[in-house]
Amino acid sequence: MTSRNKRHDRDGIFAGNRPERAIIDIGSNTVRLVIYGGSMRAPTVLLNEKVTARLGSELAATGRLGEESVELAMRALKRFVLLLDDLEVADVECVATAAVREAANGGEFVEALRSLSLRPRVISGEEEGRLSAMGVAGAFPGASGIVADLGGGSLELVRLSGDETHDAASLPLGTLRLPDFRKDDQVGGGSKDVRADMRKALEKALRKAGWDAGSFSEKDARTLYLVGGTWRAMAVFAMQEQGHPLSDPHGFELSPGEAETLAKRLAAQYPEDLKPRERISSMRAEKLPDAAVLLLALIGQLEPERLVFSSWGLREGLLYDRLAPHARAQDPLLAGISVFATLRGAPPPLAARVAAWTVDAAPARRHGSERLRLTATQLALASMQIEPNIRLPQAIDWALHKRWIAVGGKERAMMAAAIAANGNRTDLPQEVHDLASDEAIAEAQVWGFATRLARRLGARSRRSLQVSRLLVEEGTLVLRLAESHAHLFGVPTEKDMKLLAGAKGLDWRVDIVPDEALRNDE
Repeated sequence: MTSRNKRHDRDGIFAGNRPERAIIDIGSNTVRLVIYGGSMRAPTVLLNEKVTARLGSELAATGRLGEESVELAMRALKRFVLLLDDLEVADVECVATAAVREAANGGEFVEALRSLSLRPRVISGEEEGRLSAMGVAGAFPGASGIVADLGGGSLELVRLSGDETHDAASLPLGTLRLPDFRKDDQVGGGSKDVRADMRKALEKALRKAGWDAGSFSEKDARTLYLVGGTWRAMAVFAMQEQGHPLSDPHGFELSPGEAETLAKRLAAQYPEDLKPRERISSMRAEKLPDAAVLLLALIGQLEPERLVFSSWGLREGLLYDRLAPHARAQDPLLAGISVFATLRGAPPPLAARVAAWTVDAAPARRHGSERLRLTATQLALASMQIEPNIRLPQAIDWALHKRWIAVGGKERAMMAAAIAANGNRTDLPQEVHDLASDEAIAEAQVWGFATRLARRLGARSRRSLQVSRLLVEEGTLVLRLAESHAHLFGVPTEKDMKLLAGAKGLDWRVDIVPDEALRNDE
């Protein structure tokens, strides 16, 4: 660890996370700084600050970046540079997209960025699409389909299969340009004919660019991945309407029919009707009705079988694109939870020991996986650092609502059930039952009761797990203890054995054996 990193740890700048990398993303709508720490396979966002500069707002009329927009962007960028210098973040990537690459005065703006000691990279539309697709590849390992990244100045479309991208294209269909496809100045509440005409015009633009139902590869999944803040706002609206038990739009999925119903409803909305909505900003409310018509056009042209919203896009693609093959191969769920739990007293070696000790008696079966059981174990151990009076709701919120990568609603519910059982609680919030079956919840509760027994047997000591074994023999739950540590079996341990045995529907017993017998088992 460098002296700089040691100082960050000592100063507690970001709760134990060291700022490792930063990305400055200069888009057509916003100028944003994001600082990342933790594992770059599942990075922790330490700072995310944006300014709505609207650099592309005058592009269609003048072909230039507006003076006021440039001044606002430069004010934000000067602040960003100072922040990065004070935080001593050396690995900074600065990228500019549609507005800067298309503006007649884009070169002047780039020179102004260089005067701030930034090293800006103006990326092509095709590269923007590729990087957004790499963000999706990082968020959904093995993803296959078409990525649609909607920004202010452009819509990027690219085919994705695993980590391979194909046929990246950039179309002038960004949210700032969509009003040009309307026949009048009506922003929302459009009549059927006005919206139908707009949809036809957008479908024509997609067809002209070569994007239709044949764009999906025959061997790949017909999944449309939606990237960008306006799409995410659309997902938030849909989740609110459904009363969805989760709050994070990342990974939210719709069928084509559901998406079409949603888009038709939003296309008929006025922005003023959307602005009071919680978690939908005024800027997004202005863009949603037009974006909804674009979504209708995409559904009509591409004919996807499912639509998935991704919170990972260009910026995360920049991170993922730089990873070595072995780093890309890491499980993003395990990578993210390991950093999070380590900061809360549950490092990976401890979780691995507990998971190994409990595997014979509480394995992953029909509904779970060993990967999920390990993550549930680590979160359960980390939850013990929370004060008892707020432990359960806070830890369940971790499982259900924190942005973990590569995990679905059912798996989140199982993690929540395991965490609760680790605290000897089986009364769960309704959203857990909405996401998983009783059978899946019961399986996860066995994991939690086993974790409880493991950590309480010897106060999480390494030695306690070395002098004991937990297994099932002929329909009986057995705790085997070395003679030297027979007194570890106390009243709390007996209660925990009863809990676990009851959850499994088994009898139980404790066998005290010579130390040599356990050593021979190793």
